[in-house]
Parts: sequence; C-alpha cells; structure tokens
Amino acid sequence: MSGPTAAPDDYDVIVLGAGPAGENAAQYAIAGSDRTAALVEHELVGGECSYWACMPSKALLRPTQVLATARNMPGVADKISAHGVDVPAVFARRDEFTHRRDDDSQVQWARSVGIDVLRGTGALAGPRTVTLTGADGTRILHARHAVVLATGTVPVVPDLPGLRAARPWTSRDATNLTEIPHRVLVVGGGVVACETATWLRQLGVEELTVSVRGDRLLPRVEPFAAQRVADRMTHKGLDVRYGTEIRAVQRPEVDDTGVGRIHGGPATVDLSDGSTLEVDEIVVATGRRPASDGLGLDTVGLPDGHLRVADDLTVDGVDGQWLYAVGDLAGRAALTHMGKYQARVCGDVIAARAEGRSTDGPRFRASADHGQVPQVIFTVPEIAAVGRTAEQARTDGFDVAVLEADIDVAGAALARDDYAGHAALVVDRATDTLIGATFVGQEVAELVHAATIALVGQVPLDLLWHAVPSYPTISEVWLRLLESRRP
Repeated sequence: MSGPTAAPDDYDVIVLGAGPAGENAAQYAIAGSDRTAALVEHELVGGECSYWACMPSKALLRPTQVLATARNMPGVADKISAHGVDVPAVFARRDEFTHRRDDDSQVQWARSVGIDVLRGTGALAGPRTVTLTGADGTRILHARHAVVLATGTVPVVPDLPGLRAARPWTSRDATNLTEIPHRVLVVGGGVVACETATWLRQLGVEELTVSVRGDRLLPRVEPFAAQRVADRMTHKGLDVRYGTEIRAVQRPEVDDTGVGRIHGGPATVDLSDGSTLEVDEIVVATGRRPASDGLGLDTVGLPDGHLRVADDLTVDGVDGQWLYAVGDLAGRAALTHMGKYQARVCGDVIAARAEGRSTDGPRFRASADHGQVPQVIFTVPEIAAVGRTAEQARTDGFDVAVLEADIDVAGAALARDDYAGHAALVVDRATDTLIGATFVGQEVAELVHAATIALVGQVPLDLLWHAVPSYPTISEVWLRLLESRRP
C-alpha cells in the first residue's frame, strides 16, 4: 500500500475513490488544518478522467481540430500535407497526458497536501467504518468526521446475444487505442458515442457505422445543435442508423489482447433494421451505471444501492451527517467538472462541521446541479451549452423566449474561412434572465462560461447589453443575440 509505513487506522476523513471528485473532497476537507484524510483507490489515483476519459479523448480530438483549421486558413493551407495527422505522434501526445497510466505524480500530489493514499478496495462496514482490502490483507478504518463515496460509474454492455462474449470495446479501449480498426460499429447516440465516432473517423477508420436506438443523436441538447453534428457525420461518410439495435453478434475468434487493441477476428453483427455488418471492432457506448457494487451500502441501511444525495452532498437515509457522495456516483450531473464542484462543496461542509461552524449560506449547497450545469461536447462541430434547453424549460413550467442567431461575426470569419455556427439563448420571460444557452460551431467551448456566469448570476438581459464583447472575437455573437429581441 502507498502512504506512511505505519499509517493510522483512524482518519478524520476517508474517501473511497481517488478520481478528481475524491481528490478534491479530501483536499478541501482538510485544507489549512491538522485534520487527516485518506484516499482509498483500487486502480489509479486520478480516476477515469485522467487515464480513460476526459484527458485522452480530448488529446485524440485536438490535433485533427487544429489540422482542420489550418486547412481552412489561406497562407497556411498550402503548407499542410494532403494526408491526415501523424497517428503515432497523436498517440504519443495522448500518452504524455495520461502519464502512460502511471499515477506516481498524482500520488505525490496527494501526499504533498497531507492526504494518505491507501491501495485497495474499500467498503462500508457500518457507521464511520470502512473495510480496506488490499495486497497486504484487510484493515478496518475509522472516520472521525466523514466518509465520502466517490467511486464513479462503470460502462454498461447490454446483455444481447453474443455481444458480451465478443469482448467489444468500451470507452476505455476507444480512448486508449493503439491500433486503428478498418471497420467499426459504434453503438449509442450520446456524448461518448459521438465523440468516439469523431476521433475514430479522423484517425483513419475507413468504414464507420453508428447504431442509434432513438431517432436522433445527442437527445439532451438542442435539436439544431445535434442536427449539425449528425449532418457533419454524414458528410464525412459515416453511416448513422436511427431506430436500430443489435439483435445478435457472432465473433468466432475472440482474444483478450488488452486495452485499446483489436479483440480478435472480425465480428458479424445482425441489426434490427434487417442488415448484417462485418466489422473489425464494436464500440459499446450505451451508458454507465453507478460503481456501487460491493460498497457495503447495506451496512448503513441502504440496501438498494441507489444513492440519493442532498444539496450539502450528504446521503439521504443515513443519520448523523457523516456519509457523503460526490461525482458520478451521486447521480446528479455526470461530468468531471460537476463532480469536482460537488467535491469542493462537500469538503467545505465537512470542514465547517468539523470546526463547529455554520453551514448556512450558498457556499455549502450544490445549487448548480439544478439547471445550471455547463457542458462541452467535443464533436465536429463542437457543442457548448449550459442550463435548460427550450424543451426542458417548457416541461419545467417556464414561459420562455428563445433568441437565436447564426455565429456570423467578424471574429468567426477571421478564425477560419469555413466557419459556421449557431447560438440560442433560452430566456425566462418572468425574470428576463437566461435559463439556458447553446452554441454550436468550431471552437465554441470558450463561449459557454460567459453564459454560465450570466445564468448563475441571474443577470437581466437589459443589463447584459452593457457586457460589451471585444472586437473582433466570436463573442460578438452575444450582441447579435441581444439585437434579435429589439422591438
């Protein structure tokens, strides 16, 4: 196990799961104090985001985005090779960001801020009690103030005939691929499926089919934004099939070749539209479930394994304000930045309670989880959004106005010759404030934080007139949006 040779069995705070949410919860709970904290982790400190999700996926996507910009920039385009990116170099850069799945630097960081790292699997064994099972056996740990659950989620592979036996890729394989299959079936239409399909095509997959059970991609974003992504996929030669599911898979030669390698011979896939595909690999991106198996929730009166978490991040149904949950496991907003946000709130609550301070006030409530969640989807084009879509707002009972404008401003034209984008603001008529915003286009990720601030701050649109966008930037679209509601 990592940590001090004679690590104590009593800590002020014990965190199960050392991903970004767990790390932040532990750090905030003990910062500036003599309190002690332990991170319990059975894989890698840094979690899914650092090694298998956010970091490697964006490292795979960014080089091709830069190449596309260069190809649409006179004075640069003629200097660019007609071929695509240097795939081995892209893989090497990704591996630098993931430290080749070596967590030494993350462990060193934890120790530097006073957090012990305990290797092994942790499970609740009653109030404020954790059983740690590791290479050296089993220990019983006690938490004086808090136990924080931050074990995240795991991918779901549907139990369909032959699918699991075929050893399909999950997101971990797709982000850590070391060889490019020629023919791929991506199963799913959500964020992971769409981002994965984007980089697979850009890195050289020749035949790429996307099987979507519903009638559209990205069902939780504004339809106009999702449609632009779908149109781009079709333009790039992807075969996107809606209302389609796997009926059966046959893969006679299956091989456990390791993460990111093709898992055997070709697979034959029967689809519900009556067609049959032969592919070199299947990527399943149909959702994730809470990693709550074996957490010992029944020992604290939570037999169903489904956590409900209050705004102070305490777990409902457990007395004593000692059990907390953050990140994807909490089921509130399954995004790394939201998990870290919850963890900061959680750590502050734990620290205040440990010191006998009041937890009244907005700092101690995770209010952003309710209709104020920002997200960027790194497809081509990008989608950046915060808050509710127009449909969600109406379903929630708001009377809304929707302000729309193409992103057709000087800053966009200067960014690249083929720039195309669209933006929409969802405005609550009763308060004249934003409750949602969506941007779609090349490199719109940096636009969403301004919308987030306006939404969280409940800034009236008349006041937003005085937030002047700099010229010439893509942010000028804000002026176009506000102008669209002039009488």
